[in-house]
Amino acid sequence: MKHRHAATAVSALALAATFFGPLPAQAQNIAIVNGKAVPKARVDALMAQISKQATARNQQLPPDIDRLVRDKVVLDEMFVQEAEKRGLAASPDYKAQMEMARENILVQALIADFEKKNPVTDAEIQAEYDKAKAQVGGKEYRARHILVEKEEDAKALIAQIKGGAPFEEVAKKNSKDPGSGENGGDLDFAAASSYVPEFSQALTKLNKGEMTETPVKTQFGYHIIKLEDTRDAQFPALNDVKPQIQQRIAQERVTKLRDDIRAKAKTDYKFSN
Repeated sequence: MKHRHAATAVSALALAATFFGPLPAQAQNIAIVNGKAVPKARVDALMAQISKQATARNQQLPPDIDRLVRDKVVLDEMFVQEAEKRGLAASPDYKAQMEMARENILVQALIADFEKKNPVTDAEIQAEYDKAKAQVGGKEYRARHILVEKEEDAKALIAQIKGGAPFEEVAKKNSKDPGSGENGGDLDFAAASSYVPEFSQALTKLNKGEMTETPVKTQFGYHIIKLEDTRDAQFPALNDVKPQIQQRIAQERVTKLRDDIRAKAKTDYKFSN
C-alpha cells in the first residue's frame, strides 16, 4: 500500500514537471514567429527607451503602451524574417547602414558611460550659478532711445524734445530701430552690459528722467537716450535654472572628452576647426 502511494506521488511530480517545468522559459518570450522565439527582453528594452524619451520631453505615455510595444516588436520580427528571406541582409546598403548604426551606438555608449562616471554635482551647479549671478551686476536700467543715421538729425530731435515734444512720440515717428521705435523707444529693463560700450557708458551717467544732451555715436548710428528707471538686477532662482546649468556643464565635459580623444589619436586627417 505504501509503495502504491509512493509511486502515485512520483507520477504526480513527473506530471507537474511536464506541465509547469517549461513555464520560466516561456515567460522569457512573448511570441513564436515561424518557429523563432521573440524574447520579452526586446519589449523591455524598447519600453525603457520610450519611457526615457517621454520623461525627457515631459510627455505622458498612452495607457495601452505595453500592448502597442508588444505589437511592434512582434511585427518587426515578421518584417525582419521576410527581409532575410529576400536576401536583403547581404546587400551592401544594409551592411553599410549596420556599420553606421554600430558606430553611433558605441559613441552614445561611450558618452553615457562617461557621464555616469563623471556626474555634475550640486556644488558645481551652485558655483556656476553664483558666477553667472555675479556677472549680471547689481543694477538694471529701463531706457528709451531714438536711433537715426545722421548726427544733425539727432541734434534736431533733441531740440524738439527740449522744446516740449514727448520723447515717445518723437521716437515713434523718427527712430530707425525696428525693435523699439514702435514702442516709443522703450528698451525695457536690462543690464548696462547688454548694450554696446558707447551706449552703456552714456546710459549709466544719466539720472532717472534725464536725456543725453548730445547724440551718442555707436556702430548703429546716433542715439538719443533717456533713462526711465533703475532697479536691482533680477536673477532667476537656482531651482528654475538648475537643469540648464547641469546640461551646460555636462556638454562642456563631453566637449573636453572629444578634444582629449582627438588630441591623443594618431591620424593624418585635418579637422576644419
